[in-house]
Amino acid sequence: MTVVELETLRLVDLEGLNQEEAALRMGISRRTLWNDLMSARKTVAYALVNGCAIQIRGGAYSVAGDEENIEKGGE
Repeated sequence: MTVVELETLRLVDLEGLNQEEAALRMGISRRTLWNDLMSARKTVAYALVNGCAIQIRGGAYSVAGDEENIEKGGE
């Protein structure tokens, strides 16, 4: 699962935002958000049914309030 897919799950399923609000907050189209959300939900369902671990991977992102860590190269 990508970091972006995880964020879509967090915003829609945990925070309770609708797709339009979540897409706006992430700066992506609703269509892109929908595709990422469906992919993330499929990954979670597969992992639960089959007893698999979920690995969060890749993507370019920054963490709000973590500017100091970003400037130091993540050290």
